Amino acid sequence: MLAPKKIKYRKRQKGRRTGLAYSGSTISFGDFAIISQDAGWITSRQIESARVAITRRMRRAGKLWIRIFPDKPVTKKPAETRMGKGKGSPEYWVAVVKPGRIMFEFEGVTMDVAKEAARLASHKLPVKTKMIIREGVE
Repeated sequence: MLAPKKIKYRKRQKGRRTGLAYSGSTISFGDFAIISQDAGWITSRQIESARVAITRRMRRAGKLWIRIFPDKPVTKKPAETRMGKGKGSPEYWVAVVKPGRIMFEFEGVTMDVAKEAARLASHKLPVKTKMIIREGVE
């Protein structure tokens, strides 16, 4: 699963998920892309699960690019712990996704296979998605 090797601070604040994605909102590498329509946190497990679903459907024929990376630690306090006593320890990593952010790109497959792969991957993700196609691709 994806996780950063080294970070500056162990714990981070929650932040706000308002607005649209400007960086990472155009197709750069492949012919087809899965784009987010909602804001949300996508865990490293969900990214890996979607990656496996796409590569299995493409039968390792095409090439896949993952355009998001989980670089935000999410903390959690132990069960049955009283309030106070500071912030919990980091449990897992998430990628912050805003509407319009491209999450996966792929090429080297037909349109039908690409649509099916995008559909299977969307079931693994917690945000509403749609597939877009680079201009000039039939």
